[in-house]
Amino acid sequence: MKIVIVNSGGVNISSVQFALKRLGYDSKFTEDLREIRNADRIILPGVGSAGNAMKILSRYSLSEYLTETSKPVLGICLGMQIMFEYSEENETNCLGIFKGKLKEFRKENDMPQIHMGWNNLEILKKSRLLENIPDDSFFYFIHKYYVEVDENSSASSCYSTIFSAVVEKDNFFGCQFHPEKSGKAGSKILENFIRQ
Repeated sequence: MKIVIVNSGGVNISSVQFALKRLGYDSKFTEDLREIRNADRIILPGVGSAGNAMKILSRYSLSEYLTETSKPVLGICLGMQIMFEYSEENETNCLGIFKGKLKEFRKENDMPQIHMGWNNLEILKKSRLLENIPDDSFFYFIHKYYVEVDENSSASSCYSTIFSAVVEKDNFFGCQFHPEKSGKAGSKILENFIRQ
């Protein structure tokens, strides 16, 4: 099994690699299109800004391949966000794999604008990514932008508003949380993805 983690300018890649290693899988962090084409599983990781991530994907001519591949692709946090059409962050046009746009959380009362920490999921429908994950399981989030729940949403969560926490369409999967930082439940998410 060849797993690649796409270089889209994110940080903390080692935590994803360590999480995969604990499951018995090696992975390679790369922007090389040849390496990505030869992979069995593709992960778009997630810390950074939408504008910068899209510039890097464009620089290495990766956007077209990522939207057209039939191989399983998992977007994590920002990686999930750039799979949508547009982000309010830097007014960025994204990959457009999923319909919809990312909005910024509004500052409400004493709630910080950034959603950071553990939060639970509400599973909305049968999901390949959430197989054997109990409803109301907790995962680790850190994000300022969100996408609304729609027909591709497999699970939601709530901060200042309800938002999509897991999305799936065909061979494309996204999770707004960080499975690599979410203990046993997060490891199960990664394992479910690898087994697609």
